[in-house]
Amino acid sequence: MTTRRVAIIGAGPVGLAAAAHVLERGMSPVVLEAGPEAAHAVRQWRHVQLFSPWEYNVDKAAARLLAPTGWNSPDPQSYPTGGELIDRYLDPLATRTPLREVIRTSSRVTAISRAGFDKAKTRGREQAPFEIRYQNGKGPEMLRADAVVDVSGTWFSPNPAGSNGLPAIGERECADRIAYGMPDVRGADRARYAGKTVAVLGAGHSAVGTLIDLVQLADEAPGTQAIWLLRGSDPATAFGGGRNDKLAARGELGSTFAALVAAGKVRVESGFGVTHLSVTEGRLMISAGACCGARSVVADELVVSTGFRPDLSFLSELRLRLDPAIEAPAALAPLIDPNEHSCGTVRPHGARELAHDEPGFYLAGMKSYGRAPTFLMMTGYEQVRSIVADIAGDKEAAARVELVLPETGVCTRGGVETGSAEGCCGGPAKQELSACCAADEAAKTAGRSGCGCS
Repeated sequence: MTTRRVAIIGAGPVGLAAAAHVLERGMSPVVLEAGPEAAHAVRQWRHVQLFSPWEYNVDKAAARLLAPTGWNSPDPQSYPTGGELIDRYLDPLATRTPLREVIRTSSRVTAISRAGFDKAKTRGREQAPFEIRYQNGKGPEMLRADAVVDVSGTWFSPNPAGSNGLPAIGERECADRIAYGMPDVRGADRARYAGKTVAVLGAGHSAVGTLIDLVQLADEAPGTQAIWLLRGSDPATAFGGGRNDKLAARGELGSTFAALVAAGKVRVESGFGVTHLSVTEGRLMISAGACCGARSVVADELVVSTGFRPDLSFLSELRLRLDPAIEAPAALAPLIDPNEHSCGTVRPHGARELAHDEPGFYLAGMKSYGRAPTFLMMTGYEQVRSIVADIAGDKEAAARVELVLPETGVCTRGGVETGSAEGCCGGPAKQELSACCAADEAAKTAGRSGCGCS
């Protein structure tokens, strides 16, 4: 191949941005999308309003690709829904630019290896192209590429209800009463939830947003009741940084939810680690084990908003360097590990932190964060900008930081959350790969271990 071919797995926002950067660098992208059209995962949450404005949701290379089409960029300060993100940005990018010629839809990747090399064989491995197997309507297909960027996301791999990382006992049998992620309870799914008792499990933005929607639905449909199942003991941890959050809509979401909880609009069941699910007299029995007080909640429906995890099954023949707990690239994991810290600004990162022991292969986008919950779309754009520069041989651009992330207003240090009006730990780290912030970087330079900002 005279022009470097880059296979990109996933045609979501970050995957399309990666393809735009590949084109801009004079290389040849091929985008493999499992769904029937680009942005298939985003279409599952098109009713959700993003808490980051347009200025953070449009990739620069993608905007340059769109410019000759007469595309009108949205107001940078307004907040799009998932549907508006599709209609005003992702669909035009996928259908009105040269990207339309390189996207292969209904193409689900099933395996990746090196041509002629299994995982155990080393000598000459780096020179062998990648072999990507995928399924489409015609049957099995094969593609070879010089580099691979996996941005397939995690939306279709939700975490289960069980508090131990496994499905709760009976979870599969009760599947018809369970939804994962963030269903459209006031729109497309209204008939399913109106007038029902709905339990929502989780403490992140998806759970909070769903509970707010259920309270609003209760005003429209009498009999609707929202129950918040929280594994932790402190509901306030879900309220966020409020006015200190540099993303105003994200701060307002937490503040609105806190007010609803304080007003008794949401029934709160804290310290509730789900272990069993069953149907009793036509209703769903949700039970917590003995370790959590051996209690139960009865509801009509359960929404599981406990986050997502990466699907690594088709990468088993590649040499990955992943953190054993977070399942993120080993150099990135210390920056995002929620067990240690979740400082408002995760230091921007790129090819250096996302590379593996398989040269030319990278995880990016939400999938690169493994099981960590803190990903922002603009983080993915910076990742693929750096990765594509690295693939093109521009090491200086790959190492350069071109992004400043907004603070959350909350900093978790050693597992304890504190306010962060002035920024977390004095700002982001500059050099140390495993440091989450400036204070942690200083501590690690001094030889301390653990989280140096706690």
